[in-house]
Amino acid sequence: MENSIIFAVGGVILGLIIGFIITKRLEKNNASKLVKEAKKNAELILKEAKVEGERLKKDKILQAKEKFIELKSEHEKVILSRDKKMAEAEKRTRDKESQISNELSKGKKLNENLERKTKDYNHRLDVLEKKQEALDKLHKNQVQQLEVISSLSAEEAKEQLVESLKGEAKNDAMAFIQSALEEAKLTAEQEAKKVIINTIQRIGTEEAVDNCVSVFNIESDDVKGRIIGREGRNIRAIEAATGVEIIVDDTPEAIILSCFDSVRREIARLSLHKLVTDGRIHPARIEEIVKKTKKQIEQEIIEVGKRTVIDLGIHNLNPELIKMVGRMKYRSSYGQNLLQHSREVAKLCGVMAAELGLNPKLAKRAGLLHDIGKVPDAEADMETPHAILGMQWAEKYGEKEDVCNAIGAHHDEIEMKSLLAPIIQVCDAISGARPGARRQVLDSYIQRLKDLEDIAFGFTGVKKAYAIQAGRELRVIVESEKVDDQKAADLSFSISQKVQTDMTYPGQVKVTVIRETRAVNIAK
Repeated sequence: MENSIIFAVGGVILGLIIGFIITKRLEKNNASKLVKEAKKNAELILKEAKVEGERLKKDKILQAKEKFIELKSEHEKVILSRDKKMAEAEKRTRDKESQISNELSKGKKLNENLERKTKDYNHRLDVLEKKQEALDKLHKNQVQQLEVISSLSAEEAKEQLVESLKGEAKNDAMAFIQSALEEAKLTAEQEAKKVIINTIQRIGTEEAVDNCVSVFNIESDDVKGRIIGREGRNIRAIEAATGVEIIVDDTPEAIILSCFDSVRREIARLSLHKLVTDGRIHPARIEEIVKKTKKQIEQEIIEVGKRTVIDLGIHNLNPELIKMVGRMKYRSSYGQNLLQHSREVAKLCGVMAAELGLNPKLAKRAGLLHDIGKVPDAEADMETPHAILGMQWAEKYGEKEDVCNAIGAHHDEIEMKSLLAPIIQVCDAISGARPGARRQVLDSYIQRLKDLEDIAFGFTGVKKAYAIQAGRELRVIVESEKVDDQKAADLSFSISQKVQTDMTYPGQVKVTVIRETRAVNIAK
């Protein structure tokens, strides 16, 4: 039993050894096959690598040849460009050399001429010196002979001769001065008249006197009712916002706007036109349109000033002075439109200054600005004459001294310091003296209405004041926070007493004090 087990174990072990040997032989055979295959693959890869390397080598060689050809062509271009520039530089050098040689030859000829003329000059100078010496000797001999003949020395004879010549010259000079003065008296007045007449004839303008009313045309009389509004609330709102009296009468398709201030009238006219065109007419809309129109008029004033200075050829005028020039369009002097008057004076001054040989641009400048004191702002002193006020503004905004003096002296308030001042004075008189140019009554009437409004503004709490109905009514709008109902009644009485004591006027003046309280809230 034990022997069988041993045989079995030995058989198993022997089988394992034989299997191990067979396995190793098989692995060795497989390994040799793999090595052979690997060698074959390596040889293929090496062949492919050699082929690829040859191909890349040929490509690189071709690229290098192309790059070389490209660089060679660029180099040739650079060389050609340099050769061209060098050829041009050589040509310029040759031209300059030829030019310099020409200049040298010319210079040589000039030097030769100069030397020849210098020799000639020196020769003539020697001849003149010899002749001068001979002349001096001859003069000395003649003086000695004259002294012997006249028994006088040279100095004594000279003094007698000078005294006799002085007397004759004095008499001749007096006679010449007398004749010149007589001739100047005869011709000066005629020449001055010629200059003035020529100036007036060259600057001929039409005259138009400003009125205190404007007519607003409407398409139909139905619009009148909408302008008046329920119980007259619309027309009252327009009058309160603009300070213009609106007269709605039986005149067909027309409404009359009455106010001494042409700016207010223009604001009211434009506002009415916008309201009627839009169709919405009620107090809130009226106030909105009037505010917008006031801004539009302010912008238009600036544009008018700019156009005026451009038309007259005046440059570098201060913007504030341009604004004052624009405001002249809505001002009048004795009924004569102030802007038209100032433009005319500027043109007259320019022509007259040119006739007299002065600076026409400076004269135009002074002529345009001579009446800016008639368009004062809220800070202006109303007691100061308009000529002095205009001069102060011109000095403030950097105008030249001659211009400022001409503005201040054109009504003789100050001394005239240049010829520009009398020219401005004369041209101002010429423009104002044209037939139909001015109307004294209108100016005094406008001044009375302005004084009437100024009286109201002198009281505390007054917000707005408008003189309407040709000065027969003074409408005063007060601030409701400062003036209550009782104070409003007292204020109306106080203003009426002040008007009665301080002013002279025909008829009666009704003083109406208006006090409004508004509550405004915004829903979001």
